[in-house]
Amino acid sequence: MHFAISQLIHAASTPSPTSTTDPANTFYSPGTVGFLATFFVTGAAIALIFDMVRRVRRVRYREEIRLKLEAEAEAQAAEAKAKKPAPAKKPAAKKPSTTKTAGSGAKRNK
Repeated sequence: MHFAISQLIHAASTPSPTSTTDPANTFYSPGTVGFLATFFVTGAAIALIFDMVRRVRRVRYREEIRLKLEAEAEAQAAEAKAKKPAPAKKPAAKKPSTTKTAGSGAKRNK
């Protein structure tokens, strides 16, 4: 019985040699499906890059236009302020006195 078990273990542990194929003669290719998948992924990446560039350019142009409009508005405000003379200061008017005169609060008797 021990002999049979040892023969099984020995047979299982030593593999028999098999013929191998030459790696130089093996054809490795993803095929048409792999080519199409790679093509579509590359096309999608290029489309996303063009879209991103277009959006960034649009945001940059909007900011430039906003800054130009603000500069024009500031220039117009400064020009209007320079043309408009400062109002002349009026002399302070005398305030009427708040003291009552002798006859103003008394009733007149006739």
